[in-house]
Amino acid sequence: MKLHQDSSGALNTVTGYGADYVEVNLVRHESSIVLLPDVPVSDWPVSSFDVLGPEHFELLLSQAPELVVFGSGARLRFPHPRLTAALSARRIGVETMDFMAACRTYNILMAEGRRVAAALLIER
Repeated sequence: MKLHQDSSGALNTVTGYGADYVEVNLVRHESSIVLLPDVPVSDWPVSSFDVLGPEHFELLLSQAPELVVFGSGARLRFPHPRLTAALSARRIGVETMDFMAACRTYNILMAEGRRVAAALLIER
């Protein structure tokens, strides 16, 4: 799906996505990424839901988001609470949704000026 570019002025906007990719500012990414409005897009070293560990979510702590939108892949799957415990301990909310819903939700929250991080799982 192609999205129209938002004039929110934010650095990173999801401009398109499909089952196996996401475009950020018209740049295509075909592996899992972490996305914040004002930080360069970074690779997220997760290739499938089954290999998720606490360390994958702990990588997000250094960016101090107020909310993490976790795109769990093609279908909705919730991570075990022990995986997101470090975020919860710092009062960082975690919302889980399928990958495509996470892309849309990230754009909405980012356009509202929220300090949101999207952890987008693209399974290989």
